[in-house]
Amino acid sequence: MLSTQVRTYENYINGQWVNTGTGETFASLNPADKEQAVGYFQASTEAEATQAIEAAAKAFPNWAALSPAKRASLLNKAADILESRLDQIAEELTREEGKPYKASLGEVKRSADTLRFYAVEGQTFTGETFPSDDPKMRVYTEREPLGVISVITPWNFPLSIPARKIAPALITGNTVVFKPSSDTPLVAYRLVEALHEAGLPPGVLNFVTGSSTKIGKVLVNHPAIRAVTFTGSTHAGEDIHRTVSLTTRTQMELGGKNPLIVMEDADLDEAVKLTINGGFSLTGQACTGTSRVIVMKSVKEAFVEKLVQKTKELTIGNGFNKDAFLGPLANEKQLKNVLNYIQIGVEEGATLEYGGEHLTSSDFEKGYYVSPAVFSNVTSDMRIAQEEIFGPVVAVIEADSYEESISIANSVEYGLSASIVTQNIARAEGFIKDIQAGTVKVNRTTTGNLMNAPFGGLKKSSTSTFRESGRVGLEFFTQTKTVYVGY
Repeated sequence: MLSTQVRTYENYINGQWVNTGTGETFASLNPADKEQAVGYFQASTEAEATQAIEAAAKAFPNWAALSPAKRASLLNKAADILESRLDQIAEELTREEGKPYKASLGEVKRSADTLRFYAVEGQTFTGETFPSDDPKMRVYTEREPLGVISVITPWNFPLSIPARKIAPALITGNTVVFKPSSDTPLVAYRLVEALHEAGLPPGVLNFVTGSSTKIGKVLVNHPAIRAVTFTGSTHAGEDIHRTVSLTTRTQMELGGKNPLIVMEDADLDEAVKLTINGGFSLTGQACTGTSRVIVMKSVKEAFVEKLVQKTKELTIGNGFNKDAFLGPLANEKQLKNVLNYIQIGVEEGATLEYGGEHLTSSDFEKGYYVSPAVFSNVTSDMRIAQEEIFGPVVAVIEADSYEESISIANSVEYGLSASIVTQNIARAEGFIKDIQAGTVKVNRTTTGNLMNAPFGGLKKSSTSTFRESGRVGLEFFTQTKTVYVGY
């Protein structure tokens, strides 16, 4: 039975914490113990979403007119508040999403750093001045905010992804309506709470929780919405991109099927380490996670043997277990999806070398646990080599040459992240040019990106319009006005 003593959290609209008109709520569950609710949240309707959008639209003129320095001051204060509650929020993140506590600490710290990064960069983000043949005319550009931004985020990085969208939106003078995943609303609430306590004016940031089927359409189709920034599945992203109006800007970070190529000259122990860190950390629930390992035929057998041995040594458990490398999957839907793909892989003829079991013993019976799976003898036309699984499943594919490995790597509809393990500098440089991915790495995991560097994918991993993160992350939230002044 779910506890009735757990707190109920409100929406945040026009500077006020408010309940829905219906009074309906939903539970956010601990994936390590599905009988434990971490909180109850508002099951919002279109009425609440509309109220949030209208509040943001009303607040926009004054917020846009506020100096960048004053907006930056509020972001810095919110960063300080997040850091002052580092342990509390990290604990809540682990309970709500399931990731190891150490990773949760890192995410909270990174989110605070992201607020500070944009507080600085936003104060120097401006237009250009252009030379003119007319000595009595000045030509320059100004960057202006768009207006109301709809921010829709996933559950796998429930604090850092919202931070890297909301911070650049706010510092450039936009107002925001924020809908987090229904699997992780508590951690998202903490970010909004910090910005509220920092002194954000009413209506500048609004927070509504609930089902996308009930409030998703108004959040992308309302006439006041000038832009939608979304991270999630490719299917959902395509649906949003098709339905927004002509004048609504979109930024989509979507799925991935990320390859790691292992060449003949690779250090196999290092390649195995990169595979495990990329494919199994965060229980494989990262859009940049390593899901395909394309290995040269001459070293494949040795690589698989080493990979299976190291995978067997991994500890699975609650995120508060300091030895646990893998935590639970985020929810029941994820568990069913991963187990289904493991069955598909077996039916397709791939060899399940290890793992792929639904763990149900006493230590795991209340959570969504699965052992990390290693498949060998996978061919590039198999579904487990083509479709995003979003779980701890690695498919090893054999290649006879570098050229074949590139062909296999590029044969999927995604192009988010890719890496190669080699000691050949010329080969690495060729890989950088040949691979179809927005994030390209050499002798590093496919996962992870710097806060100050652009992030985004190619093909169906993104709309390939505006990148997130780094200084270029500010561009999506501004429009350019060209000015000619004669005198």
